[in-house]
Amino acid sequence: DKIFNQDASYKCPTYIHKTPPCQGSCPSGEDIRGWLAIGRGQEKPPEGLDWREYMFQRSTDANPFPAMMGRVCPAPCQDGCNRNDVDDFVGINAVEQFIGDNAIAQGYGFTAGEDTGKRVAVIGGGPAGMSAAYQLRRKGHAVTLFEENAELGGMMRYGIPEYRIPRDKLNHELQRIVAMGIDLRLKTRVGRDITVQQIEQEFDALLWALGCQSGRGLPVQGWQGTPNCVSGVAFLKAFNEGRMKVTADKVVCIGGGDTSIDVVSVARRLGHVKHSNPTDRPELVVRDGFVAHDTAITAAAQGSDVTLTSLFPTDKMMAAEHEVNDALTEGVTILDGVMPLEVIKGEDGRAVGLKICGCTMDGMKPIPIEGTERYLEADLIVSAIGQGGDMAGLEEMANERNLIDADKFYQVPGKPGHFVAGDIIRPHLLTTAIGQASIAADSIDHYLKQLEMEKRPKVDVHHFDLLRKLHEAGLDPESFDVKVGDLRGTSQSKYAVHNFEDRSEQEVIGSSELFLGHFQYTPRIARTEDVPTAEEVLGHFHERLNPLSETQAVEETKRCMSCGMCFECDNCVIFCPQDAVFRVKKGSSTTGRYVDTDYTRCIGCHICTDVCPTGYIQMGLGE
Repeated sequence: DKIFNQDASYKCPTYIHKTPPCQGSCPSGEDIRGWLAIGRGQEKPPEGLDWREYMFQRSTDANPFPAMMGRVCPAPCQDGCNRNDVDDFVGINAVEQFIGDNAIAQGYGFTAGEDTGKRVAVIGGGPAGMSAAYQLRRKGHAVTLFEENAELGGMMRYGIPEYRIPRDKLNHELQRIVAMGIDLRLKTRVGRDITVQQIEQEFDALLWALGCQSGRGLPVQGWQGTPNCVSGVAFLKAFNEGRMKVTADKVVCIGGGDTSIDVVSVARRLGHVKHSNPTDRPELVVRDGFVAHDTAITAAAQGSDVTLTSLFPTDKMMAAEHEVNDALTEGVTILDGVMPLEVIKGEDGRAVGLKICGCTMDGMKPIPIEGTERYLEADLIVSAIGQGGDMAGLEEMANERNLIDADKFYQVPGKPGHFVAGDIIRPHLLTTAIGQASIAADSIDHYLKQLEMEKRPKVDVHHFDLLRKLHEAGLDPESFDVKVGDLRGTSQSKYAVHNFEDRSEQEVIGSSELFLGHFQYTPRIARTEDVPTAEEVLGHFHERLNPLSETQAVEETKRCMSCGMCFECDNCVIFCPQDAVFRVKKGSSTTGRYVDTDYTRCIGCHICTDVCPTGYIQMGLGE
């Protein structure tokens, strides 16, 4: 209405950078909008740098595992994407997988920072530990990493099957970090093979990134001490180490999250062997890390009857929707809205079934429905209801939950020089561990430099930095001494970024602030999947997700709406009736500085604000 009424005001447009909701929803804090802009050709790389490598560099500023996270992250970024209010979310995961796979194919690497002379011990080689080691090496600190297992990767290696995380690509992304100059001490458990006191004496700081690789048992009668009742964590580790080749005839898994989906999907692929020798029972392999099945046993494998029970309805399960659908396609039976009551044992003391009943949920508390009790036959019962820490030998560090406490800077309270990140604080997503590791590395850096810990921003992610971008483009503002000059007249000066406000650390921009009418319906370019049917699943271990081609990935980046940042559409230039908005000269423009306003011409009609698709222009100057 204001436009048609030829409205004018005393206000003038200003350019305001805000955080897009994809980034605000990303626990790793990736500059998603930034690397999508590089992919579609809007943001240009420095001279001599290929756009694909520049895209990789921007992505890995926060997350050093693009090939892995592009495959297995549940993608809260896509849930937050403003494009959902137009047609469908941008396929961020699919593009990230392209970034990671291309980086592996091209052999892109990381560069360590200038040596500071400080030494940091990182305890744990999973996603949190390796991400922290990566960030610390970028800052120039020497890193020695202690890992209890024979190989790095943590839950990425021992908790997720290879058909979801290909081991060749996982190994490449891990070794790329190690190549930055990290000293590895594998098969070394802190608290057993080396004491905490020894580490404190040898290093300037230490980071606890132990993860949670101890599964929780069912809190029901009959579970404790029953040999064929095992945790999902132990089940998956036995499989991922290559020791468990077959499972049981009737497998019942209790869960509803991603771990439980992995358990039942693996069980369907392994199958069982009839009339097997008692020593081939899967629980013996799961419980004893030195026992392994003979590979020849797989030749006689037959399909297993696999059931997953969940407290929540299927559409409310914690697992990713596509993983649930894949499990159903593969022949898994899902019983939702049920709770376990008791493990039923046979005369030999082994479980023969699980008593369950229907339930409703009061928050996170299941309420049994009377008269709905029933019995599931089972040769193997797997509990995938959560994970805990293994603090044996480290009791001095453990809290009442057998985890490690952290303050807002990821320092261990009362332990100067001790920091913590990842699941050992609270079990959550891989992407959460990566994000915490980055913040912890910042805190360690401050500690080693004897700097005061700075207040973390409200929106705590890896933000686009206009000054850094100007420096990269050779457009640094000139130096200026405020004591000898006048700060007015910045539009004509070169010592200030004129009329730009960065609110990204305080605000996430919603779809209501965008001009959604600018965006046409464009279907998402989705990855295809090779999901086996119930008849095909036995022995099906190759990767399910098919990556996007480069052409497809680039086309998908073009669906990004660049929320909170100019994406150079020219609407403001075209529709300004006063010719007040103009493009910055080519030699002086860069991302975020594509247009400017001549305030001697501007009448405050705010047409530029109304037609800005990304919400980057607001009528703020003059307030």
